[in-house]
Amino acid sequence: MSSRPELREHAGIYLRGLAMGACDIIPGVSGGTIALITGIYERLVGAIGSVDPASVKHLVRGDFGSLRADIEKIDLPFLVVLLAGIGTAFLLMSGVILSLLTDHTVATYSFFLGLIIASAVAIFLEIRSPNTATVAYLVVGAGAGYLLGGLGNLDPGHSLPVLFLTGMAALCAMILPGISGAYITLVLNQYEFMLAALRSFLLPEILAYIAGGVAGLLLFTKALKYLLATYHAAMLALLTGLMLGSARMLWDTGAAAGDMVGGGWVFFLAGLAVVGAFEYVKRRYRTGTA
Repeated sequence: MSSRPELREHAGIYLRGLAMGACDIIPGVSGGTIALITGIYERLVGAIGSVDPASVKHLVRGDFGSLRADIEKIDLPFLVVLLAGIGTAFLLMSGVILSLLTDHTVATYSFFLGLIIASAVAIFLEIRSPNTATVAYLVVGAGAGYLLGGLGNLDPGHSLPVLFLTGMAALCAMILPGISGAYITLVLNQYEFMLAALRSFLLPEILAYIAGGVAGLLLFTKALKYLLATYHAAMLALLTGLMLGSARMLWDTGAAAGDMVGGGWVFFLAGLAVVGAFEYVKRRYRTGTA
């Protein structure tokens, strides 16, 4: 009889993973918001935080006793079921988004642009007392983001090392508030390729991306959390600037395909509205649980 409640719990986690994956694959929409709204955010953060980078050393040295002890500290069934849901959503959504990017380029990039601008504003509004230093970090971030957005004109290729580094940057970005790993993948000019890889189930490319993400989480999670806790306002301002500046790439790509103003303004407003709705629900949830 005890297996029924456990099955129901796993089914609920899987469905939450589906919702998170459907959001995570869209640039500018954070699956972390879905985790917060559906009540699993703290459990997710705790599970990721319990991953010990020292486990890699134990594995390399063949110290399987210590490795087993490390694994037992992790909420492994929860993570496996959640990731299964996220992965399923990625596989289902990849073909749809790839078709939209190919057949409705202006509309899709206008929608993405609305998502990113609204997400950047939402991040900045998390700063309680903006000051001159905050504005300076915002300007620095915008300048760096503008230069980063120009990488869309470069072609680094899609080799396994490039995909590894992209995964590392993208999954680390997902630790940060309001940042979408899909957007980082898009800025680094790997988004459409990874969508095609998912649709065709190109295993080496997918595994390289995932391996980079896992490495990034193991190496940089604690440092990023420290920076956010110690320099909260500065980090949020920097992130806001990075998102606003790098949005140049979305505009340039969409404009190369057609009229972003005349043909895309409705979709831009739709992107603003989607993030606005998510933020409204998130703030209501926070208020209700305070």
